[in-house]
Amino acid sequence: MHTQHFPQLESVELIEQGFESFGYICSRKIATAVFLAFQLRKPILIEGPPGVGKTELAKTIALLLDTPLIRLQCYEGLDEAKALYEWKYGKQLLYTQVLKEKLGDLLQGATGLAESVAKLHQFGDIFYSEEFLEPRPLLKAMQQEKGAILLIDEVDKSDYEFESLLLEILSDYQISIPEIGTVKARTTPMVFLTSNNTRDISDALKRRCLHLYIPFPTVELEERIIRSRVPDVNEQLRHQLVGFVHSLRQLDLKKAPAISETIDWARSLVLLHANQLEEELVRSTLNVLLKYEEDIEATDSELRSLLSTSSSDTRTG
Repeated sequence: MHTQHFPQLESVELIEQGFESFGYICSRKIATAVFLAFQLRKPILIEGPPGVGKTELAKTIALLLDTPLIRLQCYEGLDEAKALYEWKYGKQLLYTQVLKEKLGDLLQGATGLAESVAKLHQFGDIFYSEEFLEPRPLLKAMQQEKGAILLIDEVDKSDYEFESLLLEILSDYQISIPEIGTVKARTTPMVFLTSNNTRDISDALKRRCLHLYIPFPTVELEERIIRSRVPDVNEQLRHQLVGFVHSLRQLDLKKAPAISETIDWARSLVLLHANQLEEELVRSTLNVLLKYEEDIEATDSELRSLLSTSSSDTRTG
């Protein structure tokens, strides 16, 4: 087992520049966490509200390093068969049929039961060889000769039993397959785990990882993101729309608008030829920002006040 050398990750500044070249505008804190995770060969556990760029971070790293991204989407009841490996039962069954048809030829020359069983046993072992193994994301990431980015997405949706399995794998980057033996990673993958904080992650898993919390961005950072992703928005409108979204996030909403929704809204405003925020325009496009009708109704009643706030200077560090 070995590790890859990536010059793109040799400094925090290079990481920031590399991310920006792919349209991922990040804070110094995020770039520093990626740098340390790579240098220390540790997984990163990324926590924060939905839509702040946790999954996008892993995708951007894969683009930056031109490395395969292997994603495991977690859910309740996720088990080894879906996460690690399973056997190709269809292929095994087909092989059984072939073996049955060729039985006479295989046993030709065998004298007595013991010799016949010994001959059959030689072929039986083939059923549980790598040829019949179907690798799932965790094993697939370890099989990559030149390394991989392993994204374990929304780990908080899985069960504690699955966390135990992860701990075992992340400690040595190897797995034990009873029929084959121990399989070690050819190259240590870079591992990113994400969590939306729907439940607490175990202390043992947290200790194994570097921790990174990504909050909603500051006004300044979100304006940089919009400038990068939607360059057609003029400066005044960009400042207004980001300020409005930040005011929205202060309300008691069922789901606060994420960065992806800010980007979608900015694109929508460009399509509608907007140069500045106007009450009627905002009212008719709130459904781009907000996903629940009750949130839209709550915002509608506060609209004038929110627009007034967004028009003032809301820049933060």
